[in-house]
Amino acid sequence: MNDMTPTAPTRFVPGEDNTRLLRDAFGRFATGVTVVTTDSPDGVVAITANSFSSVSLNPPLVMWAPDKASRRFPYFEKAEHYAVHVLAAEQKDLCWSVAKDLSCLREMDLNRNAEAVPVLEGCLARFECRQSAVYEGGDHIIVLGEVLRAEMREEGDALAFFKGQMGSFSAS
Repeated sequence: MNDMTPTAPTRFVPGEDNTRLLRDAFGRFATGVTVVTTDSPDGVVAITANSFSSVSLNPPLVMWAPDKASRRFPYFEKAEHYAVHVLAAEQKDLCWSVAKDLSCLREMDLNRNAEAVPVLEGCLARFECRQSAVYEGGDHIIVLGEVLRAEMREEGDALAFFKGQMGSFSAS
């Protein structure tokens, strides 16, 4: 007989001595995976982010939250324009390349939008944004962006992140 009784939950008060537990608890929320791109004096810069969310339809707003400790942070804190790319399952290698190397897209022949932001093709959706506001968020900042243009694919599975692992999600 298969016992479907869940194990007892781990309860804790978040603190400096147990940040791994909090990180693991946050990881229980399955998210999509995005790559955010911008242009800089150093060339194309990209960062992976699973902190992306829609905020408002009118006006059209999205948010994401880069880590202040990231080497990429100065580029995105100052970026007036950027693009958020919702990755498809088949873009897992792209996701890992960007996660490992902030300049990995510099050798690619990327299209640019009207604001000269490099854009990726083949994503499930893309949101071309103008930074609207920035808010303090602990060890991250919360970047609110006005969506200037968007595009989406009608088909494809989503690249997903859950419990520190990449996978895919297919709507049935």
